[in-house]
Amino acid sequence: MPAPYLRRSPLVQEDKASPNPAVQDFYPEDVAHCYGCGRLNEHGLQLKTVWEGEETVSRLTPRPFHTAIPGYVYGGLIASLLDCHGTGGAAAATLRRDGREIGDGEAPRFVTASLQVEFLKPTPLGPELEVRGRVTEITDRKVILEETLSAGGVVTARGRVVAVRMPETMVR
Repeated sequence: MPAPYLRRSPLVQEDKASPNPAVQDFYPEDVAHCYGCGRLNEHGLQLKTVWEGEETVSRLTPRPFHTAIPGYVYGGLIASLLDCHGTGGAAAATLRRDGREIGDGEAPRFVTASLQVEFLKPTPLGPELEVRGRVTEITDRKVILEETLSAGGVVTARGRVVAVRMPETMVR
């Protein structure tokens, strides 16, 4: 269950497509403020990452102000979705590797060491965006995910995220 203080951002539409728990709902409170995926950032996107089989999945319907040119999504939003999905996917994969599932206590927190984005075609504004990730490497410190972002079932971007465990020096 999400924490009782969870507030949905008025900036995005909630993903109601998945009944599975989201890893971001189990980040420790002191590191749950990210603009892209922090549940405690009421002005942020509050992206949610869940398991669907062997893939991690996040969904978000962009709003009209997420525009680049009329009718198309701003590339920075696409990069942000791939970035936050990657760190959420890393946390979910680490839990699973350790014999736990999302919701079995606090989730480990990861930060981005590297983000590569390949824009394949313009992403239309309007349809729900779906990010899917597959883990290609996992160690105690690092997780690498290959990702796709699609709009209306058409892949419009690919990403590769190298996520590393959040250093203790970042926690206040």
